Amino acid sequence: MLRRLYDWTLGLAGHRRAAPALGLISFVESSIFPIPPDVMLIPMILADRQRAFRLALIATICSVLGGLAGYAIGVFLFDQFAEPLIDFYGYAEAFAKFSIGYQEHGGWAVFVFGVTPFPYKVITIASGVTRLDLLTFVIASVAARGLRFFVVATLLWYFGEPIRRFIERYLGPLFILFVVCLIGGFIAIRFVF
Repeated sequence: MLRRLYDWTLGLAGHRRAAPALGLISFVESSIFPIPPDVMLIPMILADRQRAFRLALIATICSVLGGLAGYAIGVFLFDQFAEPLIDFYGYAEAFAKFSIGYQEHGGWAVFVFGVTPFPYKVITIASGVTRLDLLTFVIASVAARGLRFFVVATLLWYFGEPIRRFIERYLGPLFILFVVCLIGGFIAIRFVF
């Protein structure tokens, strides 16, 4: 099944509307959607390596804009939904400590987790909830998402076909590694904050 999904995504990568779809997925992944844009970005670059950096730019810009939407979700929906639950369960003091720590180190959290497979939407919403300085958030987001997508684009542009063969040969283990990194990111954030 994983192989069929990969082949389908690779076929979709050559479609004329693939770039706008990449932009849309990059945007919604940063605020609400669970699937990372790499799922489209990698096959799109492998399908046409000459568009690698243009595609990385689209993913970066749309991801940062989506991150701002996630930040807004944290700012505007926290009071209505999350704060009553925090108060109900008696976590107000713990959350206040978390917020202070996040204000001090949140820029680094945005950068570190923006580069990793950890769901970026968690960080964007947490940044809004804790009211992380917006300029710090934007700078860290641009740096992190740009680094992530442009490194992928550069590697795929440079190595191209050998990377494609490697991915196709080890698709299953690479998927498992991705899931392990994702779970590891959730565990790491618990210890960082």
